[in-house]
Amino acid sequence: MKTIKTFGKTLPLAALLSATAFAGAEAHVSFLDKEASQESTILATLQVPHGCDGKATTEVRVKLPEGFVFAKPQPKAGWELEVIKGDYQKTYDNHGDKVKTGAIEIRWKNGNLSDDFYDTFVIQGKVSGVEAGTSLAFPVIQMCGDAVASWDQVAKDGGDPHGMKSPAPLLKVVAGDSHGHDHDMAGMDMSGMGAAAPAGETVKAGDLEISGGFAKAMLPGQPVGGGFFTVKNSGQTDDRLLSVTSPVSGEVQIHAMETKDNVMRMRQLKDGVAIAAGETVKLEPGNLHLMFQKVKTPFKQGDTVPVTLIFEKAGKVDLVLQVLSAQGR
Repeated sequence: MKTIKTFGKTLPLAALLSATAFAGAEAHVSFLDKEASQESTILATLQVPHGCDGKATTEVRVKLPEGFVFAKPQPKAGWELEVIKGDYQKTYDNHGDKVKTGAIEIRWKNGNLSDDFYDTFVIQGKVSGVEAGTSLAFPVIQMCGDAVASWDQVAKDGGDPHGMKSPAPLLKVVAGDSHGHDHDMAGMDMSGMGAAAPAGETVKAGDLEISGGFAKAMLPGQPVGGGFFTVKNSGQTDDRLLSVTSPVSGEVQIHAMETKDNVMRMRQLKDGVAIAAGETVKLEPGNLHLMFQKVKTPFKQGDTVPVTLIFEKAGKVDLVLQVLSAQGR
């Protein structure tokens, strides 16, 4: 059931009534597209239309149902990203690989979505092994500071969820027309699956050699893009990549992906990346990478993205990233 509660506090009755008032028709967390074909890879787009009793949303947690697999969340500017991994109940085929574990919960954290606005939270995943006519429930926890709203009610035996005060977002599975072929719609691939090395330019700056630069094509309206390259330090002195700029985006951040205790987290490296003497550092999917914020025009395959890398010792280095497909090929 939906609950509105505070950590260590008790809300007065009037506040509780007000907090539950927003659960009316079409006011709950729901999917933009409410249907998905069997054995298809989709962008499941959750709509968050308001906060909790006027408070800004600061965290959104989504539990993923069995049958929605190989999930990859889309990063959001100003939010931290956490992926909880665990075991699937069944084994799934991923292009010939048998997969038994993967993301089971996605968390966007430490953001600030005002009650005056709405936003979307996107997860790419594959609908697999699910019969047509089945509805997959995605329970959502919406946190607003010390207040919590749970959107987790699921009707029994396929009953009508419209009378519920806090229904979980549902995705209805319909008969597939893809004949089992999986169409990847990812805007950013964070899985760490090896991307084919592009024929990007090689730039030298002192003892540094920067090569293999590429970016991934973005979906229209996608707010962030990913960039990658390799830096080799052939010298005897350590260097550091301090920051990156680009005329095609409002901000470029350096991010790292880390997995610990089956939890994958993405964090910004505000101090940059060390390039030790004699070492090679790769920015690649699922690891270190650039995140382009406030992109002016979505990256399209075949285009180029100019960037300026700022090193502690080597100084400014201009590099052009080749835009490959959304899968990095």
